[in-house]
Amino acid sequence: MHIDNLVHMANRIGEFFQAMPDREEARREIAQHLRKFWEPRMRRALLEHLDDADGAGLLDIVRDAVRQHREALMPTSPA
Repeated sequence: MHIDNLVHMANRIGEFFQAMPDREEARREIAQHLRKFWEPRMRRALLEHLDDADGAGLLDIVRDAVRQHREALMPTSPA
């Protein structure tokens, strides 16, 4: 899957959760959604995009959620 599609999908998730009044809870929910519904290769690609391009194109709340909850988003299966 192309990174532009992943960024778009991650931002759609972020748009949904950014309406929550508690920013910490919103970031946690974004990370939980990514962990629960995205397959490992999608999460791996998003993490690589964060490392390689500083998460270019991601909403701030999504970028912060991925950084803050990186360990939980790390795929446990090999590449």
